[in-house]
Amino acid sequence: MEIGKLPNEVLKKIVFDNIYNKRKEVLVGAAIGEDNAVVDFGDEVCLLSTDPITGVTQGIGKFAIHISCNDVASSGAEPIGVLLTIMAPPSTTEEDIQLIMEQAGEAAKDLNVEIMGGHTEITDAVTRVVISTTVIGKQKKENMLNSKNIKIGDKVIITKYAGIEGTSIIAKELKEYLEDKLSVDKIKEAQEMGTLLSVVKEGVICGKIGVNYMHDITEGGVLGAVWEGAIAIGKGIRIYENLIPMKEVTKEISSILNINPYRLISSGSMLIIASEDKVQRIQEELQKENIDATIIGEVIEKGAYMVKDGKEESISSPTSDELYKALSILD
Repeated sequence: MEIGKLPNEVLKKIVFDNIYNKRKEVLVGAAIGEDNAVVDFGDEVCLLSTDPITGVTQGIGKFAIHISCNDVASSGAEPIGVLLTIMAPPSTTEEDIQLIMEQAGEAAKDLNVEIMGGHTEITDAVTRVVISTTVIGKQKKENMLNSKNIKIGDKVIITKYAGIEGTSIIAKELKEYLEDKLSVDKIKEAQEMGTLLSVVKEGVICGKIGVNYMHDITEGGVLGAVWEGAIAIGKGIRIYENLIPMKEVTKEISSILNINPYRLISSGSMLIIASEDKVQRIQEELQKENIDATIIGEVIEKGAYMVKDGKEESISSPTSDELYKALSILD
């Protein structure tokens, strides 16, 4: 099988179709395009999400905290704490574990979340460090996002830039490969995009404003998130390639490595669907936090499409992320 997340068709057939038991307390369960499970606790709900970090070695502790907390933020909720599981190969040193925990501790402090527990193990079952985090958040039930309120013509927005996480990881992991192809300043700019990984601020702000759907743009990139979003909302989405904000360095790295930047993992960017009358307020409130929010399309009746050079092209289901294709150079 291909490296990366299971394709959605396979996920449904061999994972979701084997989840038989349902409980009334679980308001949102496993589904394509849903970032969190939501459990009923009376006037409030508990949000839970879990994610592994497998495609990065440098800064893995920071990535682990940010990526999981982003999921809870996609429901408009504030994360409270995380459980951190570290699986490391026998070659790992105490200093390696200490560095990971220092990175995780700083990221947790920045986001005001607590590392509540977890598990740390040295095992020959892995050849490099793998971290899995489970994040927990809470929210008033009345503030839950409701995709049923989405209407044809609602606007599709993304924050910051496409390809944030992938650009940063590639510039760090493939630094030596890129040194004779990009300037030192360009490589540094790409690496520093890793400071933009959190979408907690935009998630909480948009949750308070009252948007109808949010989805953290992770594996599969912008196109993957749009396809999954269309499935989740039960309607269609049309976006426009020329409107998608992207750093020039992302385009340059993608060209050098022959990868599609619109299919590149993009933690740090949120896909948002909101009614047109709320767009200006969203942009103004996010701009106060120096977060750009760009309209890239609209909700349609069905399907997922991108308009490129004036032609409407169907967006296919996401497969293996372009990051893994890029990192295969290391093999």
